[in-house]
Amino acid sequence: MRTAVVVGAGMAGLAAAGALSRAGWQVVLLERRERVAASPTALVLWANGRRALESLDPDGGWAGIASPLPDGGVRRPDGQWLIAPRGRVGAGPAPAVVHLEDLYDTLVAGLGDRVEIRTGFDVTTVRVGRRLKPAVGDGRTVLEADLVVAADGIDSPIRRALAPESVAVRSGFAAWQAVIPGYRVPRLTPEQAAGGETLGAGYRFVSFPLGERAAGKGGIYWVATAAGAPRPESPATQLALLRRWFASWHAPVGDLLAATHAEDLVPQEVRELRPLPRAYGFGSGPGGVVLLGDAAHAMPHHLGQGACLAFEDAAMLRALVADVAPGPDLVTAIEAYSRDRRPRTTSVVRQTRRMSAVVQARGRLALRARDAALNHMRPRIIGNHSHIQADWVPPE
Repeated sequence: MRTAVVVGAGMAGLAAAGALSRAGWQVVLLERRERVAASPTALVLWANGRRALESLDPDGGWAGIASPLPDGGVRRPDGQWLIAPRGRVGAGPAPAVVHLEDLYDTLVAGLGDRVEIRTGFDVTTVRVGRRLKPAVGDGRTVLEADLVVAADGIDSPIRRALAPESVAVRSGFAAWQAVIPGYRVPRLTPEQAAGGETLGAGYRFVSFPLGERAAGKGGIYWVATAAGAPRPESPATQLALLRRWFASWHAPVGDLLAATHAEDLVPQEVRELRPLPRAYGFGSGPGGVVLLGDAAHAMPHHLGQGACLAFEDAAMLRALVADVAPGPDLVTAIEAYSRDRRPRTTSVVRQTRRMSAVVQARGRLALRARDAALNHMRPRIIGNHSHIQADWVPPE
């Protein structure tokens, strides 16, 4: 029987574990926390992310949990358009927004009976060797398998051991997310309810309508970004700061912040990997270890591609190892995974860093240059497809 250990029960790990189990692998899914739980926020599924999820589990019912994402355009803080809404263009699945609680519930439901979940297992070591099965341990227990999938996030101890050249560093931004439940959403015009993006001098605010069914509560999901280090204050104090920083911005930014409660706020430190790991696959005995999701390519969230690329990773891994037996063929498949995924993620990370420079723009001349560049870059933070999304299709 082919065996796999998936480290990390976040979105990437759940997707990978479910995909491997449906391909006939026996999977142990490890989570360091005491339970598998979603953050009370949401996620934009761009076309590539939707394609990946649908290829991983065609019967997953993704359409039932996702709400269409309108093109709300891009504005200045005074409300003037930088990029006016154009509506959806291009082929492929329409972008959608999904509450993470709904996404996790669907991913967990798709795991199947070949997946054993072990919580409270904090992986601290990884073992690889030419003649050894790969293995991971927590200082008390060692688990070995034909395949180890490191989906344990930006601080992955597995990546640190196998690719120590890749280090998690601050991106120069702090971010905050929140979901305002439907019963607390302020009265908005149709244009305001469509959401959109606003770019200021080192600040950014994006909002998305979640639809009535999201997590049983509906509502609006918003993300705020500010240049600088994470704030050490309490959520209540940080929310007060956000209200002050964005007080003069066009409606409904202030209204949304006013409707947000401190317990809704999820502060984030925006970090990235520099450089990316030299490889995403490492052979060991009859199989090896692969890096997946943020463990492989954590990046700033300005293009919203982190989770979508993780689902791409899982789809490619499943396609390469679905019918492969442990031994030379599995080692070859792991090497092919690395060759395929690293150029793809390197390209997206490069474009994300370009967008970071746009968001960080300050000063009159820099802002004028940014506004002019937007018409050429057309970053598609909201709405229309870009080649990042449209060019990727699931492997056969």
